[in-house]
Amino acid sequence: MKNLVIARRYAKALLLIGKENDQTEIYREELGRFADLLKDNEALERAISNPLYDIESRKKVLNVLIEKLEVSKVMESFLILLFDKGRIKFIGIINDYFHQMADELKGIVRVNLVSATDLSSESVERIREALHKRTGKDVVLQVEQDLSLIGGIVTKIGDLVLDGSIKTQLLNMRESLKRGESV
Repeated sequence: MKNLVIARRYAKALLLIGKENDQTEIYREELGRFADLLKDNEALERAISNPLYDIESRKKVLNVLIEKLEVSKVMESFLILLFDKGRIKFIGIINDYFHQMADELKGIVRVNLVSATDLSSESVERIREALHKRTGKDVVLQVEQDLSLIGGIVTKIGDLVLDGSIKTQLLNMRESLKRGESV
């Protein structure tokens, strides 16, 4: 839990700098590239964050990466600060928080929509519009299909989960029957 608070603080600090110098989108792209590189390459991530390797060698690897990725001076300083403070291992979480906060700043909400059946483009658009009206923000939908739901949809907006699946309704009904409640 403490790590999430720390990661959120670093992401917020970078966002504030981005707002101040109008570079939020550039930082989003640069931070995302760096985080994705480490996520996709475990050996590289270990070479930078594993304390079993000496600090000078790890910092050299970081500097080579920064040079190869051609990031801005602010991002370079940010990544070096994370390294110096022993927080580079949280880069993935920091990246996630930064993206989330940058979206909020732009009035965008990302929604994960899971349905039991393949939804038509018209249905997806109607759902997007309804969510836009409800949240007052631009909605970016990620649509997935999960046959185990039987029917209905599950909508995830950040930490909020709206579960309208038949599977959940049947599970709730079963629990009610077990407790002897009328359905």
